[in-house]
Amino acid sequence: MEEFCERLKFLREEKGLTQKEVAEAIGFAQSAVAFWENGKRIPNAFAIVALAKFFDVTSDYLLGLTKFS
Repeated sequence: MEEFCERLKFLREEKGLTQKEVAEAIGFAQSAVAFWENGKRIPNAFAIVALAKFFDVTSDYLLGLTKFS
């Protein structure tokens, strides 16, 4: 889970986006993105797919299963 948190935050910051902007783009609350980045909650499958599409990476990359996006 730690790798997911780090990758999510990295991708968001790399694009210069706030948590709120990401949340609005994928249809979730800003607090959800904050919890995911801090490792306090685990995103569901719908959230993982939405994040992968939004950042144009694979879900495997987001989850830390592969080193390449």
